Amino acid sequence: MSLTSSYEPPPPQRSGLAIPLLTGGLIALAAVNIYLYVQLDHFQTDTSKKMEQLTSTVAGLRDASSVSTAAQARHIDQLKEELAAAQTQARSMSSQAKVEAQAHADQLVKQIQAEEAQMQQQMTGKISEVNQNVTAANAKIADVSTDVGNVKSQAAMTQAQLEKTIADLKSVTGDLGVQSGLIATNGRELEALKLRGERNYFDIKLGKTKQPVRFADIMLKLENADPKHNRYSVSLLVDDKRTDKKDKSINEPVQFYTSKGGRIPYELVINQITKEQIVGYLATPKDIASR
Repeated sequence: MSLTSSYEPPPPQRSGLAIPLLTGGLIALAAVNIYLYVQLDHFQTDTSKKMEQLTSTVAGLRDASSVSTAAQARHIDQLKEELAAAQTQARSMSSQAKVEAQAHADQLVKQIQAEEAQMQQQMTGKISEVNQNVTAANAKIADVSTDVGNVKSQAAMTQAQLEKTIADLKSVTGDLGVQSGLIATNGRELEALKLRGERNYFDIKLGKTKQPVRFADIMLKLENADPKHNRYSVSLLVDDKRTDKKDKSINEPVQFYTSKGGRIPYELVINQITKEQIVGYLATPKDIASR
């Protein structure tokens, strides 16, 4: 293996609060989209359940009403037949018996009227209950629809803010004078970059070892770590060639080219430094050039 001279990049340009705002916006957008998906799923589930319950309730009421109405109708028909028989009998009896028969007939008439009134009242009550269930289901659906509408509005606002932040960051360049990827300074920001999906990201946790350790398609070896001054040195084995990157600082994008990456540089960013270990990530181009 041959030792090649390392390129010492100028201090990387910083974008102040823009990057934290961007990554925070990405995370917020992801959270809002997940919440929106859950709300839509709940909306569909709740609507389906409400419609099933409503259909079941109406069917049950219809069946119960049909059974009850049929039974009452049969009983009323029996009473009417009994009334007709009592009236026929009253016409053929003596005066005293006729009075008693007529009294029985009058009692049957009142009973028939009372049962018909009761049947009508029960039907009215069942119709009212069905209407109340329909109203409650519609109100629930309206509430969920309003919530989903609010979530969609929030997602649109977050998306607009995110697009504005990204537009402000388009002029950022890396330490090799080319367009640089955005830099994550912690795990939360790294997850946001992964969510954005413009590059491939590989977690780096490298201790002091005798042999280089493979990450993606490169090899890394920790040569020195200085947590007091937040600096470190590593050697890279890329395309069978070794390159030393000395005295690099925390959160500094260390860029280098590979045959696979073509004209787009790889970026090594270290966020944590201890005496025995460095922690960060490696960013590689999404579209790998062919050898």
